[in-house]
Amino acid sequence: MNDSFKACMIAARAEFKAAKQLIQREISSYPAPIAGCDVQFNGLLADRQRISAALQSLDEVVFVPTPRTPRPNAGIESR
Repeated sequence: MNDSFKACMIAARAEFKAAKQLIQREISSYPAPIAGCDVQFNGLLADRQRISAALQSLDEVVFVPTPRTPRPNAGIESR
C-alpha cells in the first residue's frame, strides 16, 4: 500500500465517524416520533445503519480468488 492510499483510508474512516456522530446527535435531539410512522426519523435510522455498514466494510478482509486458492479456506496448493 502506498502512503496516499493509507491517507485516503484514514480520511474515509474519519469522515464516516464524523457523519455517524452527526446523525446520532440529530437522532438524539429529534422529537419523540410515533413508532413506525415518522418517515424522517426512520430515514435517519437507515442513514446511521448505512454509515455503520460502510465503516465495517472498510475493515473487512476481502477474499480474492486465485488459481492456487480458488475459494476461502481452500489452503495453498503445494507444487
